[in-house]
Amino acid sequence: MELFSNFPLWSALTSIFFAQFIKVPLQFFITKKVDWSLLTSTGGMPSSHSAAVTALSTGVALETGLDSPLFAISVVFAIIVMFDATGVRWQAGEHAVVLNQLVSDFQRFIEEAKEWPEKPQQKKREELKELLGHKPVEVFFGGLTGVGLTLFLWYIFSKVT
Repeated sequence: MELFSNFPLWSALTSIFFAQFIKVPLQFFITKKVDWSLLTSTGGMPSSHSAAVTALSTGVALETGLDSPLFAISVVFAIIVMFDATGVRWQAGEHAVVLNQLVSDFQRFIEEAKEWPEKPQQKKREELKELLGHKPVEVFFGGLTGVGLTLFLWYIFSKVT
């Protein structure tokens, strides 16, 4: 199979880009603020990780069938990725929230206790990334995004060829 005709690959990549892009209008709908940084961020609704792995599994199923070993591999891979997105990565994000608050509180204490002059701009610390993982609902909708978009693409491409 040539790279440019690899439907499961292209459906997975399309699902990643779609899920990342759709985060911007969804966030705008909720907060009334445009945040373009969501295009390249991890976490948020929908999960692009879940969209990618479910799109991959759906594309493999459509091309090789539900009884193929490739489909079995892709499903197990999808389950692991989605479990990780809601487990380890989510907890790492929760820990980052607490650590950032502790660092902030400690810095405020030092400033107030010793009345240090304000530090120059280039000395400011970079906060730990808090939006690492996904809530289960984000993973669920990411998965639906991947399956739905792949079925749509399969329909479109089957009509073209």
